[in-house]
Amino acid sequence: MNIIALARELGKAIQQEESYIKLHEVQDKADADIELQSLIGEFNLKRMSINNEASKKERDQDKLSQLNTEMREVYSKIMSNENMIAYNSAKEEFDAVANRVLAIVQQSAEGADPDTADYSQSSCSGSCETCGSCH
Repeated sequence: MNIIALARELGKAIQQEESYIKLHEVQDKADADIELQSLIGEFNLKRMSINNEASKKERDQDKLSQLNTEMREVYSKIMSNENMIAYNSAKEEFDAVANRVLAIVQQSAEGADPDTADYSQSSCSGSCETCGSCH
């Protein structure tokens, strides 16, 4: 079997991974949540309004401040929505699996032993500015 065929098999295995399936299930629930989708639309409109106001030569700082406050309030509502909380949790879980798979493949391509290559979250500072290569 050639390497491309093996990659396709890996892709199929990823799509059978429990965390992948869960992520897509909660994503469907979030997509069907009318209140959440309305809040996301409102958030995007606030963001566009902020961008429009900020790009004006004579911008209104009070208006910008008010729009920023409103946008933060909408964001807070979005992030406290039960479907968004479930989605973020499932996404973190799947991302951990995906990052581990990618790290094993990349390290193996760089000559590491595939049986011991792995992803180490402890080496990540959380700042992409100081990152050597976790992606």
